[in-house]
Amino acid sequence: MSTTSVEEFDVLIVGAGFAGLYQLENLRKRGFTAKVLEAGGGMGGIWYWNCYPGARVDSEGPIYQFTREDLWKDFGFSELYPGWQELRRYFAHVDEKLDLSKDIRFNARVESATFDEKTNRWTVKAGDGSTTICRYFVLCTGFGSKPIFPDIPGLDDFEGISHHTGLWPQEGVDLRDKRIAIIGTGASGVQVAQEAAKSASQLTIFQRTPVQALPMRQFDLSDEDNERIKLHLEERFSRRGTTFAGFEWDFIPKSALEVSEEERTATYEELWEGGFKFWLGTYQDVLFEEEANDTAYRFWRDRTRARIKDPILREKLAPLKKAYPFGVKRPSLERTYYDIFNQDNVELVDLHEDPIERILPHGIRTASGNREFDIIVLATGFDAVTGGLTAIDIVGTDGRSLKDTWSNGVEAYLGVATAKFPNMFFLYGPQSPSGFCNGPTCAELQGDLILDTLDYLRDNGYSRIESEPDSDRNWTSHVTELTEAGLYEKANSWYMGANVPGKPRQLLNYPGGLPTYLQKWSEMANAGYKGFAVT
Repeated sequence: MSTTSVEEFDVLIVGAGFAGLYQLENLRKRGFTAKVLEAGGGMGGIWYWNCYPGARVDSEGPIYQFTREDLWKDFGFSELYPGWQELRRYFAHVDEKLDLSKDIRFNARVESATFDEKTNRWTVKAGDGSTTICRYFVLCTGFGSKPIFPDIPGLDDFEGISHHTGLWPQEGVDLRDKRIAIIGTGASGVQVAQEAAKSASQLTIFQRTPVQALPMRQFDLSDEDNERIKLHLEERFSRRGTTFAGFEWDFIPKSALEVSEEERTATYEELWEGGFKFWLGTYQDVLFEEEANDTAYRFWRDRTRARIKDPILREKLAPLKKAYPFGVKRPSLERTYYDIFNQDNVELVDLHEDPIERILPHGIRTASGNREFDIIVLATGFDAVTGGLTAIDIVGTDGRSLKDTWSNGVEAYLGVATAKFPNMFFLYGPQSPSGFCNGPTCAELQGDLILDTLDYLRDNGYSRIESEPDSDRNWTSHVTELTEAGLYEKANSWYMGANVPGKPRQLLNYPGGLPTYLQKWSEMANAGYKGFAVT
């Protein structure tokens, strides 16, 4: 519904996912007036938009939720890794408990924001016609809110059904007995493929780079399972701020090369049963030292190849020589992905050997010829981390937009603020732990840092805060130094911005781990918000 209303609040929040909801509830408790503007028609952030077949979280449900006991004590997931429908049920449960919807304007995509230096306030306009004036502008747009469409000739000519996984129709799409093409093999491509392979007459997966997917180890949770889990939840939650990625487990404080092959193999076998543990609970040097990384890749490769019957497909999906270091592109969790390639109705197209030339009205033309399809699934990812921010026309004090300011690369102090944009913070944003961190963990722990900052400003009579240019540059240099010490630069990943043509190549997430990040913030705050200009 379009509106021409003008509202004024202490804080305006963009996005109704974990981070935005946490801000809203806690700002209200701390006495701030606050509102959330949400582009979608419901709560959940990415779990409103991600409703494609097979969409599910790749963190265990019990750890992928808010830590408030009154929210988890009478709620339980039915699967260890919940699907999108169940995550929506969770957010509905949260809303019922906290009555958040009354302060959220849905179907209100924020389009522009400008700062008034005379009043130290932002004026924010949304696509529903609303205007909001606020002292503090808090962006919780997430790292995957701007879908990327591939630059393929004829994409608009296709006469069948075609959707990006990040903009899937809420009513769904029937995949049964259809000829389906999936372009892309990241997390959403893997998940759609697993579902489509069950009922499609023909499924063709177009692969540019092999995904290094890990076994999900999915299973159902009974009421008894949930009660047993809840006995230890508080202890698990308490460890989240002490680990690199905000889970309850962490890297092994050893080198993969200092142990015997027998011990290393036994450790990898144990980690292989634990989802992301093989990635973020492995030896501490796997993401930093090539030789150590090779040991992890070989284990992954051999376990994966054993599931693929065709030797040609085996080499394309899990090559003997790694396409990139293990774990420096975000792994996906899979259940049957590698098994489906043993089915007669599933085909893999290697885009290095057989590139797409054009989308046709009834299919796809590659170098080897034409293939007909009823459905094309664009699992082509997002303009990650920065895209949701730069999609908004945010104009700073020098008259430049945020998009222009970051056109040659991001500089963002502590991953939450950037110079020339006063009273503006972004959570789960560039150069923060974001993409390396369990979402709800960062929503709460980084969220508390922003909340404490707003308390500090109010309690001390300040009306304006802005990061200093040198602080932005120094933080970016710190991130760069950490990046160069690791292996991330050896892959063309969305971590590095490499999936977006023309996007500056830089690591978009903080690779130092959550504890180090929290320590850096604490040092800044204890020094009187050193690095920020506060007036």
